[in-house]
Amino acid sequence: MTDAMNLQRLKIAVDGRIARVTLDRPDVRNAFDDATIVELTAAFRALNDDATVRVIVLAANGPAFCAGADLNYMKRMADYSEAENRADALSLATMLNTIYTSAKPVIARVQGDAYAGGMGLVAACDIAVTADSAQFCLSEARLGLMPATIAPYVIRAMGARAAHRYFVTAERFDANEALRIGFVHQIASADQLDATVDAIASAVASNSPNAVRECKLLVADLAEKTIDEALIADTAERIARIRASDEGREGVRSFLEKRKPSWLA
Repeated sequence: MTDAMNLQRLKIAVDGRIARVTLDRPDVRNAFDDATIVELTAAFRALNDDATVRVIVLAANGPAFCAGADLNYMKRMADYSEAENRADALSLATMLNTIYTSAKPVIARVQGDAYAGGMGLVAACDIAVTADSAQFCLSEARLGLMPATIAPYVIRAMGARAAHRYFVTAERFDANEALRIGFVHQIASADQLDATVDAIASAVASNSPNAVRECKLLVADLAEKTIDEALIADTAERIARIRASDEGREGVRSFLEKRKPSWLA
């Protein structure tokens, strides 16, 4: 099914019961744009419907896992109206929810830095394994924005207490801190990352497909408030509103123009 897709930003490989979706824009640190969002959504929907696939690995090529939003994408968004921002944010929110609600467990193979929306991708996965050299950052507040669409997943992954800090400080933190706060499940050295991920994927793939599906649903149903259409719409509304605000526009423009934002002048 995925063979028929005309993918420009991803690679998909299926080996037995394990599928691998790989972000493939290393020249821009795998930053995503609207086309990447469309491809990821389509890829995960197709793999969800593939009865031969029992587990999905989300990986990336190059030194970074995902640096968040692509600069050219940000330039276009800088001039969006609030309505255009809302539609764009809903696309991102839908993509994250497609990964999160996949019937197949998803493992994030984090070989490098994950910033902003990249942290959202990791958080939307069921299991996260990171290289010991990876850095993490929720950088949105530096740009006058907030991590609204990724927040439901990031808060679930790291907990509200850690989110209170890292949402508002926009600090970078390392793999050890990511493990301490529960954002990732395991750290591996670069040369052991694939072996570690493969062992987890093989363990999942060897279990009853129906039991795995029901276990994943059990956690989603019991652990937290359901990420439903109302919550998705609410987060999209929040990011659309702040993107279109004066400080939101100023923060993004100052970043693109490589200058300090007005609130630091």
